[in-house]
Amino acid sequence: MNTMRALRAKFGLAMAGKSPWGGKSGGNGSSGGGDGSPSGGGPKNPWLPPRGEDGERRAANIEDIFKNRGPEGPRRGGGGGFRMPERPGGKSWLPVLIVLVISLALISTMLHLIGPQERAVVKTFGNYTRTLDSGLKISLPWPIETVDVEDVQGVRLINIPAQDEKVKLILTNDQNLVDLSYLVRFNINDLEDFKFRLAEPVETVGEVAEAAMRASVAEKTLDETFSGQGRAEIEQRVRERMQATLDEYGAGIQVLGVEIAKADPPSQVVDAFREVSVAEQEADAARNRSRGYAQQIVTEARGEAEAFDKVYAEYRLAPEVTRQRLYYETMERVLSQNDKTVIEARGVTPYLALPELRRRSQQAPATTVTPPTPVQE
Repeated sequence: MNTMRALRAKFGLAMAGKSPWGGKSGGNGSSGGGDGSPSGGGPKNPWLPPRGEDGERRAANIEDIFKNRGPEGPRRGGGGGFRMPERPGGKSWLPVLIVLVISLALISTMLHLIGPQERAVVKTFGNYTRTLDSGLKISLPWPIETVDVEDVQGVRLINIPAQDEKVKLILTNDQNLVDLSYLVRFNINDLEDFKFRLAEPVETVGEVAEAAMRASVAEKTLDETFSGQGRAEIEQRVRERMQATLDEYGAGIQVLGVEIAKADPPSQVVDAFREVSVAEQEADAARNRSRGYAQQIVTEARGEAEAFDKVYAEYRLAPEVTRQRLYYETMERVLSQNDKTVIEARGVTPYLALPELRRRSQQAPATTVTPPTPVQE
């Protein structure tokens, strides 16, 4: 109802020659001001296009529509978004924050916490100046001084061959090839030499280890390389040669040990090598059996010789008694295994060979005696 009354009132004013926007209506529905309002002010007609900078009216474009709009909708007169608080006097805090961030970054490059197993080298404009021990240390900010921290007591490992390599064939003293895999353990002895003497210290350790291993294996045969004692000697020689070479380079590295993980023939001849190994083991077993039999025969012969020497010594003391005793012992040994028949002088019944009769009775099959059948009359 209120809306209808407002429309009627506006319509009545227009019919009376008055404009609802102020002033009198003309031919184009405006008078006084060009925007449908009296020259002295008043409400503006919302249906007329706004005036341009030259005073002429123009149609509204898309730039006018979205001129004061943002992601959150139409902007208010006071402006939207975050505004940084101001310092006393109206100055901004942004320069202070930038200086504070830069200062913290520089301080972080000046303080260095070095562990008990670590050491650090300091370079001033790229040149080495000093070495820092463990603890909290201070240096000039970056980029004036740079600090490189390294673990000098930790054990470092190198596997040869590397994971991307399949085999590492080495020639032995008897012109055979052996596939070796080994491990090298080392640590840093002098950090300054380690960082600045060699361009690639870790790669250098691997190359020196390979050269020392080839030289050491070339002094051993294939069988010695496979045996435990031969491996221990090779590992010791490789460590000594590596340490001597790295000391000549001034590498600052201490070789802790070398361990051979695998020593096998090349994969192409593994089957033939196993057959040869089995044949050698069988030959060794046969030789051991022959040596055992020979040792037994020699021992028995020595025992008989010693017994004969003792009998001869007794014979020299009493020849007749010893001769008679030897005769009795020999006859006892011979006759104990045979049946005997003793015949005395004429007219005496001969000795009955009871053992022979007993043996024959045992060998004869047992027979059953059947009584005669009585005759019927």
